[in-house]
Amino acid sequence: MTESKIEKIITIKENLERVLDNLKDGIIAHDIKRRIFFFNHEAERITGFSRKDVLGRDCHEVFGVPFCGERCCFSKDNPEIMDNYEYTINMLNKNGVIKNIEMSFNRMDDENGKLFGVIAFLRDVTDILSLKIRAGKLNSFANIIGQDTKMLQVFQQIRDVTDYNYPVHISGETGTGKELVAAAIHNEGRRSGAPFIAINCGALPESLIESELFGHVKGAFSDAIRDKKGRFELAHRGTIFLDEITELSKNVQVKLLRFLQEGTFEKVGGEKTISVNNRVISATNKDLKEEVKNKNFREDLYYRLNVIPITIPPLRERKNDIPLLVKHFLKQAEEDYKRKPPRISKEALSLMMDYAWPGNVRELQNAIQFAIVKCSGNLITPNELPVELRENKKPVLKRGPSKKLDFDTIKSALEQTGGNKSRAAKLLGVGRATLYRFLSEHPEMLKHYRAYL
Repeated sequence: MTESKIEKIITIKENLERVLDNLKDGIIAHDIKRRIFFFNHEAERITGFSRKDVLGRDCHEVFGVPFCGERCCFSKDNPEIMDNYEYTINMLNKNGVIKNIEMSFNRMDDENGKLFGVIAFLRDVTDILSLKIRAGKLNSFANIIGQDTKMLQVFQQIRDVTDYNYPVHISGETGTGKELVAAAIHNEGRRSGAPFIAINCGALPESLIESELFGHVKGAFSDAIRDKKGRFELAHRGTIFLDEITELSKNVQVKLLRFLQEGTFEKVGGEKTISVNNRVISATNKDLKEEVKNKNFREDLYYRLNVIPITIPPLRERKNDIPLLVKHFLKQAEEDYKRKPPRISKEALSLMMDYAWPGNVRELQNAIQFAIVKCSGNLITPNELPVELRENKKPVLKRGPSKKLDFDTIKSALEQTGGNKSRAAKLLGVGRATLYRFLSEHPEMLKHYRAYL
């Protein structure tokens, strides 16, 4: 069969459709007015829509929202389409199932080289990602490093919430990566492509925080020389991340509550009501319930923000991730400075595994950077580590009755076990009842070392 004859056979519409219908990728093609003119079998399976549901219809009308979320180029009057434009989205299909989709876009031009429309290739990687999470084979997700079971649970929670607009509250100690989790929720969902705006509520003076969040009008106060948009307005259609949420004053808490209830606010000094579409993610390193109990945080706002709670474990509770994180930070240094970084010695890594990491992942990153600068050879030894790690000597823990227990040995055991009293008792060589009795007899220790309990 000649090449020209093969070309003629393939260009027959029915034959071409058979070829495209047997591909493992979903294919959607629409013109410049977003009218869908091709939709193969795999696209039907992924989206839950049949061809008769979509052909000839506006893409946005079919799916209710732009299929690509805020990344959609056809939400504007003059779309700019690049070839091989790739990204990942989460979508809620017609059957209410969340799908993780790898997308690839290419423009289609007419005979005059003018943009006619686009063809999109869809690959469903939902099951692959789910299997990796369940099997513990995932060591990173959305720029977050970790393979401990507690981190895999966090990855799954991120996937579960990305396609919903419910408020999320992230809790975790300083340095655990709360902003990374917030950014992952934004970037993995349909709002990716729209602004992700983070604000540290504790880093601004109370007199400025309301203006920063909601904006102000000219003349609202002495330094207000022009109208200014606040973070909520700048984050329209995107996500706003409010870190250290417990630092907000009661007055700003009231205004935030109103926004969460109605989606509207007024600028400082303004009378015009402004409506924006945001997803709100908040975070704190404090116990939000305790702040409510202590009358520092409004209870009604607590329930508005804490719709989907996500807790990030401290590094001492996922120490198996330390070698993985060390490798990542060394690789990061290599990329930043275009030079091969030193390796980490077993002795140095052992010290890192024994350390309690009160500053969590951020402290670990700082320690690696310190060691790289201090290291003059090609191997990081304990001598190149920060002094806190070098002086973290574990005391010799001897078996014995409770009268030989003391604050220092118990503190060390609790640090090493991440606050697990049963494991600490085993490490101390005493029964759990013995340790519990010692702690109950010394309430001042419970108060002093509450962080470890």
